[in-house]
Amino acid sequence: MRLKNNVNQFGLITIVLHWLMAFLIIGMLTLGLYMVTLPTSLEKLKLYGLHKECGFVVLALVIIRLIWRIVNITPIMSLPWFEKIAARLVHWAFYGFMLAMPVTGWLVTSAAGLPVSFFGLFTVPSLVAPSDEFRHFFAMVHQWVAYALIATIVLHTFAALKHHFIDKDDILRRMLS
Repeated sequence: MRLKNNVNQFGLITIVLHWLMAFLIIGMLTLGLYMVTLPTSLEKLKLYGLHKECGFVVLALVIIRLIWRIVNITPIMSLPWFEKIAARLVHWAFYGFMLAMPVTGWLVTSAAGLPVSFFGLFTVPSLVAPSDEFRHFFAMVHQWVAYALIATIVLHTFAALKHHFIDKDDILRRMLS
């Protein structure tokens, strides 16, 4: 398998980034939904720390993936024009949400005045000064972007399954091999 995309198929780098990020982001969303239900405890604080650290991994991967998408060709999709437009809109929405999630999380933590350690290697700088007003605002934005990202994942998954089982085309297979 080649590393780069060609006009017919995605390359190994695109496929690995897609699935690595899919599992990581779904895991992060699941963890986020679980964490907010927990009472304040040492376990909750540890989970928040892990969530923040993994959020920076997601941010780095999104930037890498976005650069890879820009410098690489995208395989041709033999779809009706409205499905091509929908697919492109959903993919760019993904990039927006995947960037917004870790950035708004970083803003929440910064506004809370809490330092973030990146797996004990270094402390990430704050983006804003501590402020309860900003913390509440960024937390609300982070929450709603998470819901939008979940909805986009569901839409994307249903579209891929529709192409595979109903249309019987190779859209899903191109991201599997």
